[in-house]
Amino acid sequence: MSVLTPGEAARWATRAGLSLPDDRHALVAATADQVHSVVSVLRELDFGNTAPFREGDTDATA
Repeated sequence: MSVLTPGEAARWATRAGLSLPDDRHALVAATADQVHSVVSVLRELDFGNTAPFREGDTDATA
C-alpha cells in the first residue's frame, strides 16, 4: 500500500477545487491513509452469503 504524502494530499485537494491550508496537509494525508487501510480490509471480506439489507427489514440478524 502506498502512503499518501502531505504534498500529494495538497495536489489532490487543489485538483478537486478545495482550499487546503498548509498546516492541514499532513493531517489530511494521514486521515486518507487510514480510510484507505480500512477500505482495503473491507474489500478482503467475503460477503458472498450475506443477504443485502432492504429498507423496511426489522430483523438485523440475517
